Amino acid sequence: MSGFHNTDGKSILLKMVEGIQNNKEYLGDIDGLIGDGDHGMNMNKGFSVFKDRFRDADISFTEGLDELGTILLNEIGGSMGPIFGTIFMDMAEAGEDAKEITLEIFSDMMTAGFEGLCDIIEAKVGDKTLVDTLSPAVDVIKEAAQTGKDFKEALEEMKAAAEKGRDSTKDIVAKFGRSSRLGERSRGVLDAGAASCCIILQTMADGMIELLS
Repeated sequence: MSGFHNTDGKSILLKMVEGIQNNKEYLGDIDGLIGDGDHGMNMNKGFSVFKDRFRDADISFTEGLDELGTILLNEIGGSMGPIFGTIFMDMAEAGEDAKEITLEIFSDMMTAGFEGLCDIIEAKVGDKTLVDTLSPAVDVIKEAAQTGKDFKEALEEMKAAAEKGRDSTKDIVAKFGRSSRLGERSRGVLDAGAASCCIILQTMADGMIELLS
């Protein structure tokens, strides 16, 4: 099987929810070191609202991404709601007509999500934001699609790229957000947005791998 049925993808979204719920305190602790400490709480709120509303619904992967994005955009506080909301909604739009999510379709979705993010923020790789996690993950998936790699292998590589990108933020001075006010004092701590992005990408990949197995 070269992909999974879009209509089977709700399990992926629920795995993403579980990842955020299980790491609420971890994300809050990271954010509290150089931010206001509410990142884990806000993300958990948005993902939990999605689960409560759609756990019993017959919803596809792209429909669920759109609904999750809408909730994050409109219903949680902080800067990350609109950011992740935009990513998910743009991903959903890019794949909404697909009956089967192949590596090529997923590459298009990831690219659309990243481009949507770049339209609303100025941060680049090296600025200590979720871009440091998302950009290399997107690059890996795009390259895998272009070279005809196995979908599951590509997803494992995406997980590794996201983790490496997240970890790179520890040694960077923040240039955006509340933590940028700390200057050099922001060095030595992971970026919370990069950390939550890593959790989301890794659990998304795990959910896809289960459907591809």
